[in-house]
Amino acid sequence: MPNILIIGATRGLGASLTNAYASRADTTVFATTRQDSAPTSGFNEKVVWVRGIDVADSGVGNRLVEELGVLGVGGGGGGGIAGGVKGFDVVIITAGYFATEDFTNGPNWEVEVKTYTTSSISPPFIIHSLHTSSLLPPTSKILLISSEAGSITLRHSKEGGGNYAHHASKAALNMVGKLLSLDLKDHGVVVGIVHPGFMRTEMTKGVGFDKYWDEGGAVTPDEAAGSLVEWVEGLGMERSGEFWAPRGPRDIGTAEVTIGKNLPTPLQLPW
Repeated sequence: MPNILIIGATRGLGASLTNAYASRADTTVFATTRQDSAPTSGFNEKVVWVRGIDVADSGVGNRLVEELGVLGVGGGGGGGIAGGVKGFDVVIITAGYFATEDFTNGPNWEVEVKTYTTSSISPPFIIHSLHTSSLLPPTSKILLISSEAGSITLRHSKEGGGNYAHHASKAALNMVGKLLSLDLKDHGVVVGIVHPGFMRTEMTKGVGFDKYWDEGGAVTPDEAAGSLVEWVEGLGMERSGEFWAPRGPRDIGTAEVTIGKNLPTPLQLPW
């Protein structure tokens, strides 16, 4: 029975991934929330909620392992609902934060710190804690939800500058993923880095990007989640540490002018 852990599960893509995996009869899904109580609606009743997990907190890795132990994961003292789970087959880190910045108004220190912490600082702490607690057995797969925004090669004048924290934190996450793939290779753990697609979420709407949804080919979180679940199934060590767009270049507005025409799907993205 596959065991799935989703970090950042209450909204958008994370919520869709949680429900997509939970809909499978033979799968157990553990999902994190920052709150001390589980969501009361919108989720499959099978979901096991790991509460009080804030990726912006410096102790997030230890906190996660402790809360999993309370639930009985890894033989923790809690026994109970997850007493038979010794580790995870798939770990997906999808927590993110996005606020816009431009050169006219200048960068925002608080936005920068929050964005980097959420997107690129917390993941190695989370993965290290899971690994040292023996919760990532050989053949485990880690999926880091990045963005084409983190590719330096794909940046172009047609898109312009700005949004420093968003772009640079995703570039940093890509580096984190590459380095983790090297650290975990001998342990048999695969690390995937993906651009899930431009999505119709509250996050993109909240920064005014909903005006680009139609022109940019934005998909629903459920559609993106379906593509990612399929991608994870085929993900092996040969693609560990690589950066991919499982849905191809269709929503990457700068792809043609930076890396060429007639690009394949799925598409390996440049750093």
